[in-house]
Amino acid sequence: SFFNIILILPLGMEKMNNNNIILYEKKRNIAIITLNRPDMAHAFNWELMKGLYDHLIKAHEEEKIKCILLKSSSEKVFSSGIDIRAASADDADYLEKMREFGRKVTQTMLVMKKPIVVQVQGTAIGFGMEVIMASDLRIFADKRIDEMFFRMPEIAIGIYPQTGATILPLLAFGFSYAKKLLFTSDKFGLEELKNLNFPTRIFAPDKLEVETNKFMRTFSKRME
Repeated sequence: SFFNIILILPLGMEKMNNNNIILYEKKRNIAIITLNRPDMAHAFNWELMKGLYDHLIKAHEEEKIKCILLKSSSEKVFSSGIDIRAASADDADYLEKMREFGRKVTQTMLVMKKPIVVQVQGTAIGFGMEVIMASDLRIFADKRIDEMFFRMPEIAIGIYPQTGATILPLLAFGFSYAKKLLFTSDKFGLEELKNLNFPTRIFAPDKLEVETNKFMRTFSKRME
């Protein structure tokens, strides 16, 4: 799985300049935040985590911005979660910093007055799925589970439940299904999410970008 891959990749394999691992642009009254660490399956290291938080605050504080689109730059993966291999040997505080800002990111997303729309075109695991659940509206590519799956492994592997991994599934799916996902760490796909009325829109993969932009134009006008 993407999660297992991110645990075993050597640190030297990251090629992306940290200055470019998260992108921010404005189109009319829309802020677009893009996770851009494809060489590491958009796993959240410190720079990506802090960058997402900072850009959420920036969008919140810009008066002209009325809504936010959050997406990633890869076709096959949205985010593989938190990169626990990114800590340097002398950074004992790394895990605690990631927990703190993981909480800040999900809490900020939940309480922001400006709605957040997330565009999902690929697999999301752990904190990647938390970001999707913390968004207000969710637009998915229409893919089978063998092409795009989701997983919440935090309890199963005993890591990072403090960033929202337990409360967000309860809010998104209800008590029974949340317990199933968290206790089993089973993969689930778009069909399961459709049964839970979780997606806001679903588009064919080759039309996802165009249709999401159309949706955002219409949606942003209602926010004015």
